[in-house]
Amino acid sequence: MSAATREQTRFWQAQALGDIEMLHAQYVQQRFAPHVHEGYVITIIESGAQRFWHRGSEHLAPVGSMVLIHPDELHTGAKAHELGWRYRGFYPQIERITGVLDELEVKRDGLPSFDASVLHDPQLARAFSGLHCSAEHDASALEQQTAWREAVWLLVQRHARIGNAREPGNEPCAVARAKELMDSRLAYPPSLQELAEAVNLSPFHFARVFRQATGLPPHAWLKQRRLSRARALLRNDCLPFNVAFALGFSDQSHLNRQFKQAYGVTPGEYRRACLG
Repeated sequence: MSAATREQTRFWQAQALGDIEMLHAQYVQQRFAPHVHEGYVITIIESGAQRFWHRGSEHLAPVGSMVLIHPDELHTGAKAHELGWRYRGFYPQIERITGVLDELEVKRDGLPSFDASVLHDPQLARAFSGLHCSAEHDASALEQQTAWREAVWLLVQRHARIGNAREPGNEPCAVARAKELMDSRLAYPPSLQELAEAVNLSPFHFARVFRQATGLPPHAWLKQRRLSRARALLRNDCLPFNVAFALGFSDQSHLNRQFKQAYGVTPGEYRRACLG
């Protein structure tokens, strides 16, 4: 197999994240000429290694590391391993980053700035990589939007100089209202923005309040409610296919996977056991 045939790219815009540009790529011969981006560049190296010129010097990004480039900063890119490099990339406009900080009422003087071109932070890399996979596989808007805010806040907390965020308070009415809204729309769940507007909080502040009250981010709570409702429907002799359709699972296999991960048996096995 030639080097050219080993190169693969998938580029798209994540609508749930305000059309953030996303790239999942495997490069072997690709050499990026000096260029800039209007927004930030955040990439996670999945395999191989990348070398690039940035801020007047050469850098090496090995597997597991992250590359971070500011808006309008000149940089290049090429392989640093004979087999090239595979990575997941985010290309958010400036307001996608600053918006998260504004939701938390973080005091800042200008744009968030980062000293390092290469980050060695496994937890942060897992957060961004997991989010990227979720977006690539069309996870719910609620899940993607929450994960984006959590990942950006973790990045800024650990690697930028900023003020303190507003602490999540005890807002039981907001949490209760959000639960009611999600419970009423299990098949067509609201986005994080919709939930936040319904309870009159900023999206990220709401997400933190909800997690503090329930121990779960909103999308994970919704998943548990779907599975709980699925058990009730199966006990009442609903077929797994109809349960999956009624509760917004992408298909029956999606229900099967999540149900077995949670309860150790398939929906069909559970239904048969309940009906005797």
